[in-house]
Amino acid sequence: MAPAEQDALAVREQLFHERVRECLICTLLFASLYILCHFIITHFKKHTDFAAVHDDEDAAVNRIALGLCTFTLAVALGAVLLLPFSIISNEVLLSFPQNYYVQWLNGSLIHGLWNLVFLFSNLSLVFLMPFAYFFTESEGFAGSKKVGGPVGVPRPVPPTPGSSLTPLPQGIMARVYETSVVLLLLTLLVLGMVWVASAIVGNNAASRQSLHDLWEYYLPYLYSCISLFGVLLLLLCTPFGLSTMFTVTGKLLVKPRLLEDLDEQLSCTRLEEASVSRRI
Repeated sequence: MAPAEQDALAVREQLFHERVRECLICTLLFASLYILCHFIITHFKKHTDFAAVHDDEDAAVNRIALGLCTFTLAVALGAVLLLPFSIISNEVLLSFPQNYYVQWLNGSLIHGLWNLVFLFSNLSLVFLMPFAYFFTESEGFAGSKKVGGPVGVPRPVPPTPGSSLTPLPQGIMARVYETSVVLLLLTLLVLGMVWVASAIVGNNAASRQSLHDLWEYYLPYLYSCISLFGVLLLLLCTPFGLSTMFTVTGKLLVKPRLLEDLDEQLSCTRLEEASVSRRI
């Protein structure tokens, strides 16, 4: 094998190992965040929400919703910790430039983490959180039947023709179908509203065309609107959160007694003791 081919093979092998290392690091970081978020949610949730459900169908729906909420919280926590992680990794590389064991904290890893956080945050915001909410509120389309069931539990008797009763919609797949349809209709409604708003603001023929440039224009515009709403909500909620935090901290912490005069307190105590002794 020629030296040039050996060099090219070595470069490809190094790129492969770096890619595998980045995938492993991203997987381990997300698994750690997911486990942490699972403990946080299970600590603060009501025990009657998921634990005290006797129906297998409702229990499975609640477990799926819990998993989706845990995934979303892990993505949000990763987005919050990504900037401090980038700063700390840069400082570590600058402090130990020749150390072999910290070379995995490179720009490629940070760039990959930023791309993953951006992708999963959009996925959680647009799809996972609405799906979890509509999935827990859904009951399935009318006429859907549960496939199978618990052993020993009789199946519901279908209503007689002409009666006003309708069979209860059961089954997880029926709920999935209903949630998918509702989420699709909601997506079309939001996209239509954004398209109409863009056509009204633009006031030209190009802005009134069909959704041909959906991926290049309307989705970034929608993401910008959602980001603006989040920033406004943050600006409104931050002062109230800070005031509440300082109020709770002031109630929990004990004020220091560094500026108090001990001689004055001692004299007051002696006077109180003398007063009590005279009364006795």
